[in-house]
Amino acid sequence: MENIQSKAAFLQNEFVKKLSGINPDTKGLWGKMNVQQMIEHMSFSFRQASGKDKYTLLTPEENVPKMQAFMMSDKPFKENTPNPIIGNDTIPEKNATVQDALNELQGEINDFLAVFETKPDTVITNPFFGDLNYEMWVQLLYKHSWHHLRQFGIDNTPNL
Repeated sequence: MENIQSKAAFLQNEFVKKLSGINPDTKGLWGKMNVQQMIEHMSFSFRQASGKDKYTLLTPEENVPKMQAFMMSDKPFKENTPNPIIGNDTIPEKNATVQDALNELQGEINDFLAVFETKPDTVITNPFFGDLNYEMWVQLLYKHSWHHLRQFGIDNTPNL
């Protein structure tokens, strides 16, 4: 498993570059989102991780340790993993262009990292995985990022 610093560096410096290399017309190998919707979905994930969007825990408390063990493992998310917050429909695009969505995502990534740089002991609740510290959020976001990169054909997934 890569260390947290290298995963955080990937998120900050490489993730958006990889996304920008995906043709916006590419159809996902699974799921309903188009490229721009997926990018905006990832912005949402980083907003959540920085505490901008707050959610209560949806997972039963007794299942949180099992969920966190999966999150910290090298097992990838399965294709078509349901997200009850999104539901069965896709969320309409909010940015005018894919480039605008990429710019927004880079800003959200930078904001996420800044939150934990200024307050390293911060713990923020994820609705599925419970209370997460910096290392746990980086692991989750890294795993989530590679899930969506694979969805759009970038399949050189490292160990998660």
